[in-house]
Amino acid sequence: MSTEQDFTLESFLALHPWPEEHAGKRRLEWLWTFDLPVTSAELWPVIADSSRMNRALGVSEMKFEDRGAARWGSSRPGGVRHAWIELPWNWVAGQWLSSVRVYEKGFSEVVYAVFHLVARDGGRATRLFVYFGAVPRGLVGRLALRYGFPSLQRDFQRVFPRVVEEIKTARPVILELPSSGLAPDAEHRLSTLRDGLLGLDLDRPCIDRLIEWIRTGDEQDLHRIQVRERARVFGVDEDALLRVCLHATRAGMLDLSWDVVCPHCRGVTRQAGRLDDLPAQGVCEVCDIDFATGAPEAVEITFHVHPSIRDVPKRSFCSAEPATKAHVRVQRSVPAGAEIELRPPLAPGRYRLRAQGEKRYGYLDVGAGPVAPIVWRAGDGPAEHAAGPEPVLRIVNDSDHDQIFVVEVSQWSDIALRPGRLLSFQEFRDLFSEEYLGTDVQLGIGEQTILFTDMVGSTAMYAERGDPAAFIEVKQHFVDVFAIIARNRGAVIKTIGDSAMGAFNNPLDAVRASKEIHDRFYQTRDERPARLRISLNTGPCIAVKLNTDIDYFGHTVNVAAKLQSLAEAFQIAMSMAVYAAPGVAEWVEQQGAALDDLAYSSKAIPEPIAVKRWTVHR
Repeated sequence: MSTEQDFTLESFLALHPWPEEHAGKRRLEWLWTFDLPVTSAELWPVIADSSRMNRALGVSEMKFEDRGAARWGSSRPGGVRHAWIELPWNWVAGQWLSSVRVYEKGFSEVVYAVFHLVARDGGRATRLFVYFGAVPRGLVGRLALRYGFPSLQRDFQRVFPRVVEEIKTARPVILELPSSGLAPDAEHRLSTLRDGLLGLDLDRPCIDRLIEWIRTGDEQDLHRIQVRERARVFGVDEDALLRVCLHATRAGMLDLSWDVVCPHCRGVTRQAGRLDDLPAQGVCEVCDIDFATGAPEAVEITFHVHPSIRDVPKRSFCSAEPATKAHVRVQRSVPAGAEIELRPPLAPGRYRLRAQGEKRYGYLDVGAGPVAPIVWRAGDGPAEHAAGPEPVLRIVNDSDHDQIFVVEVSQWSDIALRPGRLLSFQEFRDLFSEEYLGTDVQLGIGEQTILFTDMVGSTAMYAERGDPAAFIEVKQHFVDVFAIIARNRGAVIKTIGDSAMGAFNNPLDAVRASKEIHDRFYQTRDERPARLRISLNTGPCIAVKLNTDIDYFGHTVNVAAKLQSLAEAFQIAMSMAVYAAPGVAEWVEQQGAALDDLAYSSKAIPEPIAVKRWTVHR
């Protein structure tokens, strides 16, 4: 970050030069300065989300369309059609961003914009430099630009005090626009559906918050509803809100979509209204890559307001590339043969280094590390680096063509609802049992904890009680097991004879459910003959189509089933992957558990699997 507190136009353009192919053209230029009493960290998300900012400024709505690797934009300010190619933006998150538009129609041939933040007053305030340069198209274009841009400066002067107020009070002031209200028939339908949800065993605060948000929320947020993010904003339980959204979808208040997400820009490349519409392969034309949808992060589940209640179109007032790629901390185009140096403010953690369009990656671990500059050459293979805070990054494009270099957070967002969470949520399986995967799709669902139950002595029970009575007992034991799995945030995947298979996102939930199952059958041991053994294993799984059902497969599932051989009645055999998961060992110890250390060996497994066997009741 520059330590300068002021720029001249010349010094500013020395830091942010025009793209070489347009640098020699005659242009109009403006450089404005705004002193704002908020930190750069507080201001950056507002500046990065230029779509919301432009809406507050009164900028005309824009339409964007991806044609191959190019993004085309259009708008009609003052009724005059403008059309342009939106070149990839450059930015260092928290410091500056720039954009270039090359126009096919409109008052300009090229427009170059830069926003640059400089911390002041010990970091408590920010001086924001806003630069616009435009190459006019003829005399009419020159006159229109000379009139229009000073007007834009006045709009910034009007909006920024309200932005500061919004940041300081953490309340919507200008960047969010509430709905003007629903039509009478839509309001009646929404009220009727609300009454239906209230008649179910659902959380009332979740229903009320969701209904009010549908009625009055900003369409920029409502266009793509993410349950986990909304639960945090509403201050409600995530599972409770997910249940409400699933029932609201079934009732026709919401729609559900399965969104294919690019592993690079992490933008949605395709929305599927049904699970069986998911493709096995995804394509992102802008990033120039194709990818399999089997990775756990390749699909996100989002909700949308049903159009019969409120039409929520996707409206843009800017492409807002830094906001739509919040995981990207640096995106920088470097000409062939050129070298640049950056000092991005990177928080401790792991970052991925890549060039756009390539599938080879390097990594940067920021924390304790050397202070020497990190040299990243385009021609080098993937490498791993370590550095201290605010590393010096020297990027060398030693190739024969321009390249875009990207530094991005390697960890995916934790607010996305992914298939592994939804497919292991009992309410979804109950309400959407008709959903199934395509035959060619293997859906990565990430880490799951698989639970297998098995009825001990069932053969003898059938012989002693007869088939009808034994069958009734097996059915009743499934009722109890299913209820306990659901109560502990898991889902029943399938039954096999008198055995059940469940799945959990959290290993501790699976262990708690296992103990509760044994407690249930121990309490009724004098009246009912059912005795169970349970095995648990944690690891990655895939979801596939089996007949018309969604089943889980993979090494994790196989091991969970094999561990049954190490347990008897009222025992739990759990792999060390389960026992070592956060919170499990501590919780088991609190139960006063009697544990045996065992190992499972098989010719099909290279190394023995360490197992903890818990005798819950004797």
